[in-house]
Amino acid sequence: MHVSPLVWVITCVVILGLFVFDFFAHVRTPHAPTFRESAFWSTVYITIAILFGLVVMWHWGGGQYGGEYFAGYVTEKALSVDNLFVFVIIMGTFAVPREYQQKVLLIGIVMALVMRGIFIAVGAAAINAYSWVFYLFGAFLIYTAYTLVRDHGHEKEAEEERDSRIVAIARKILPTTDSYDGDKLVTRVDGKRVVTPLLLALLVIGFTDLLFALDSIPAIYGLTQEPYMVFTANAFALMGLRQLYFLIGGLLDRLVYLAYGLSIILAFIGVKLVLHALHENTLGFVNGGEHVAVPELSTAVSLGVIIGVLAVTTVASLLKTRNTTPAR
Repeated sequence: MHVSPLVWVITCVVILGLFVFDFFAHVRTPHAPTFRESAFWSTVYITIAILFGLVVMWHWGGGQYGGEYFAGYVTEKALSVDNLFVFVIIMGTFAVPREYQQKVLLIGIVMALVMRGIFIAVGAAAINAYSWVFYLFGAFLIYTAYTLVRDHGHEKEAEEERDSRIVAIARKILPTTDSYDGDKLVTRVDGKRVVTPLLLALLVIGFTDLLFALDSIPAIYGLTQEPYMVFTANAFALMGLRQLYFLIGGLLDRLVYLAYGLSIILAFIGVKLVLHALHENTLGFVNGGEHVAVPELSTAVSLGVIIGVLAVTTVASLLKTRNTTPAR
């Protein structure tokens, strides 16, 4: 797949423009978005992502790259929904007023996209230079799948402990205040510049986004090795995440089986990566450095497994908690 520098530049400019529009149209003036507003803009961004996938299929000819994009997009979107659990905990830990949460989320999402862009570039370079990197990616995803199941039900305690460590380090380095000053990240107290809790919440979200990238980038490289597909699937999955936070925030507690579904998906992609690594094997101690004749899972199979697992776990979760009143 050949993507010219011009296409890369246009893509980045359009994505940046959408984030700038989002800031000036919705975030610049602090307010708590309504359900209707969140639903409308979530639909808009999902529609844009789908239209981009159709353009990919038309421009690059056929369903291969389009299928890889949609498989990556759905996976990254599912992982992003899981990330919303953590964002809810962070917002609660810092008692961020609802009308200021949009600013923290949008800046955090932009930070996440920048960090993922760096990881994507590093991952692409590593894959091009060393085919055995797929073994590492596969093993890491299988381990991550195991930890999702192991830690299920204790996410809040683990996140609060991590938050307290980050804040403790930040307070040692930066002068802070416990009071909010509107949506300002930095304010003045007794003539001195101090950091508000809003900036501390942003720092925690930024660090958390870094950890999320460690999971998401190997996962999507298991579905496509095209950096352009990896980047755009990540970018469009992150777009609309702010609106999704306010749209389904009260329903997150009902998705009780989502972690299990994601662990199955990550384990599946991990196995897919290991199979691909065996197929492309160059390690001397594996089959004498020769390629191993193993079956490789197609993009269609991957997309079917991902959508099927998400559908089953979502329906099962909603049935399990059908008598539960969503948190407000």
